[in-house]
Amino acid sequence: MKADAQALKGHLDVLLLAALDDGPRHGYAVKEALREGSGGRFDLPTGTIYPALHRLEDAGLVAGAWSVVDGRRRRTYHLTPAGHRRLHADRGSWRDFAAAVTAILDGKSWPAAT
Repeated sequence: MKADAQALKGHLDVLLLAALDDGPRHGYAVKEALREGSGGRFDLPTGTIYPALHRLEDAGLVAGAWSVVDGRRRRTYHLTPAGHRRLHADRGSWRDFAAAVTAILDGKSWPAAT
């Protein structure tokens, strides 16, 4: 099952931040990291990726710089210190949320009794 941009609404920012956690990437490489990392489920259009990267840049969570590679201009993005902090916080929140949803779907209480 392939997810669309609407299904990821509310989660796209943290996914983009996570795609940049390993280091700088240009926009298309971010798109490919999401697709490959999700086994093809998050194959989002560039029209979704680039506006979100610009929004994260405006928020100070990522920074971009222009470069020329093989005669073509491209913008490479990297996490700022604020972006790293946000990613760390969002990962923790996501894990708690996912654990609670899994517990409900599995018919168990959360946090699971040990």
